[in-house]
Amino acid sequence: MLINEGIAISTRKILLVPYESHHVSTYHEWMKDAEIQEATASEPLSIEEEHAMQLSWRQDPDKLTFIVCLPTSPSTSGSITAGREDNLVRMLGDVNLFLTISDTQDFIIGEIELMVAVKSQQGHGYGRASLLAFLTYVAEHEDGLLEEFERERMVEGVLKLNELTVKIGEKNVRSIGLFESVGFTRVEGGEEDEEGENYFGEIELTMGAGWKGRLGERVEGYRELEYRSINQ
Repeated sequence: MLINEGIAISTRKILLVPYESHHVSTYHEWMKDAEIQEATASEPLSIEEEHAMQLSWRQDPDKLTFIVCLPTSPSTSGSITAGREDNLVRMLGDVNLFLTISDTQDFIIGEIELMVAVKSQQGHGYGRASLLAFLTYVAEHEDGLLEEFERERMVEGVLKLNELTVKIGEKNVRSIGLFESVGFTRVEGGEEDEEGENYFGEIELTMGAGWKGRLGERVEGYRELEYRSINQ
């Protein structure tokens, strides 16, 4: 999506920046890890394919993504400079939203993906901080996100983002617990077996209509800052 190309999200615990070309080499190295490939159901890509994927996430109207970075100082001014606050040693992972129209064609579903790729930084609360900051951004900019999506997809009428969903490997107990703790609930029935897993061994969790009202945890220090890209 283009809506977030000049926006960074800063909180006391995390920094989210748009996924830009200078992040690709580090992201490419992350995705060589077999555990990450399994957790994200991903296949390794060439560096050229990774650059093409980054461009797709930047331009396609159904994809919103941020790179997760270590937090900046609360005294940071009103802008973030690419390559400085988000340099490779400060990058931690990514958080994404993929929009689709429901089977009934009367509302929009947003599928979330969250990854803290740097193993030494896992278990320190960065995943939770990223998810809460990201959901806050989506809630506050729902109209703009859906306008870009509906305009490019030539959707008839005005639809609402009435459902958020996430699919997580059934062995990833920590991630399942994280999403449940912010209000997601497990999907029962459908394509899942009696253990709640789908064909790929994933658990699906959702938040339905009214999801914004269930975001009860306030994000401390939430700010939207100007993101100055390398080309500026």
